[in-house]
Amino acid sequence: MNIFSTIKEDFLNVKRNDPALHSTFELFFNYPGLWALFFYRFANAFYKKGLRFLPRFISAVGQFLTTVDIHPAATIGCRVFIDHGVGVVIGETAIIGDDVVIYQQVTLGGVSLSHGKRHPTVENNVVVGAGAKVLGNITLGEGSKIGANSVVVKDVPSHSTAVGIPARIISCKTDANGNKLRHDMLPDVNKEIFQYLIKRIAVLEETVKTGNAALMEKEDHELEEVYATFIKSM
Repeated sequence: MNIFSTIKEDFLNVKRNDPALHSTFELFFNYPGLWALFFYRFANAFYKKGLRFLPRFISAVGQFLTTVDIHPAATIGCRVFIDHGVGVVIGETAIIGDDVVIYQQVTLGGVSLSHGKRHPTVENNVVVGAGAKVLGNITLGEGSKIGANSVVVKDVPSHSTAVGIPARIISCKTDANGNKLRHDMLPDVNKEIFQYLIKRIAVLEETVKTGNAALMEKEDHELEEVYATFIKSM
């Protein structure tokens, strides 16, 4: 796919992803993430030809106009949607696949000054929530989702969710409506482990009080599943 076909796809992708868009006219004024990709596409094309100053100049202009900082050497696939866009940072060696959604204030950054691959790889159909920081040479697996304001410093398996600081990984499924991301449906692992502890103490107290060991055996399987999920998230 040539650069102009890719740019056309970027514009069409906004129409597919944003229900707030009511007219094509709005694309030219209300979508800094879209225009950041527009500047990136040209900067990246020149960068691949071995130029250095011109791509960085184009990126600087794009950053000034959109407040989105995308290094021209980054690799970004098709139909990537940067929603709102303000404050997004995408580092030099970052790789982003197709059909990825990135919300405002997201950072795909590095954790070292060494040369080589030092930024994240984001596979296809990933959703990165607002304010999330994804740091280092890690991989967000296909179909995964990152909760808002999470700090991700380790790999996220495909079709799972990472939430928290530092982010913990929770296996999950798409919701009943097939939505990629429901910010109000993200699991709270800290809440779940506290509930586990409270229920475990209640079972122990009841067992000691009544001497009924069968009660503990009955509840043990359910509690162990909760505990195993928490340990897996670590």
